[in-house]
Amino acid sequence: MAVKDRDRFSTATRIRLLGEQTAARVYRSQTRRQARRSRLTGRAAFLALVVCSLVVALAYPMRQYVSQQGEIADQERKAAEAARRVEDLRDEKARLQDPAYVRRLAREHLHYVMPGETGFTVNDPDAEHRPRTDQGATDRPWYDNLWDGVDRADRP
Repeated sequence: MAVKDRDRFSTATRIRLLGEQTAARVYRSQTRRQARRSRLTGRAAFLALVVCSLVVALAYPMRQYVSQQGEIADQERKAAEAARRVEDLRDEKARLQDPAYVRRLAREHLHYVMPGETGFTVNDPDAEHRPRTDQGATDRPWYDNLWDGVDRADRP
């Protein structure tokens, strides 16, 4: 124990302790200085503020621009579709000017026959083998038939 106390008060021990304390102070001051350097400076904060302001100021006009470009493309598509429809209608109008085409349409859709011709209606021979969908309607109450009609009205 006496040797330990003597080393404690020796000059070499004091100088070594003083050097260690000084080194610790220097290390602490360097870390503080480095911590201060890594903080946000005034110029950097101002630059960040300017950049954020520009982003906010330009965000709405850019969004409007993009949405307007989409609307323009949609309107151009609709205009092209309308032009195509107009061309189809012009073709149909030109065809309707032809009397032979009008006669053919009348024969097909309205079942017209020319004077002197005999019109025939042909029944489908396979119709009696196909099951009818409305056969069970007579043995059910009237309100079931009514609701079935309402349900079937929505189907294509």
